[in-house]
Amino acid sequence: MVNQSYEPNEREEVIIGLFKEGRESDDPWGRANPQFFRDQTDLEKGQVEYALRNLTNAGWIRRLNKGGLYEFVEDPREA
Repeated sequence: MVNQSYEPNEREEVIIGLFKEGRESDDPWGRANPQFFRDQTDLEKGQVEYALRNLTNAGWIRRLNKGGLYEFVEDPREA
């Protein structure tokens, strides 16, 4: 269930933006691993992990496997 009152911080906004890249085109979008976020930003490993954990707990994303693949679920601000 998505926490509609959750307000992402600046780092989490960056992560959400990367999940959404490609959505308006026919490019694949909505799935990534922590390494992708580190490669695409200046965020450190701990910062990425913290952001992913918070977004997962809020229900905005979900972890698909133990290997660290995450999937965008919903941004309730767009509803």
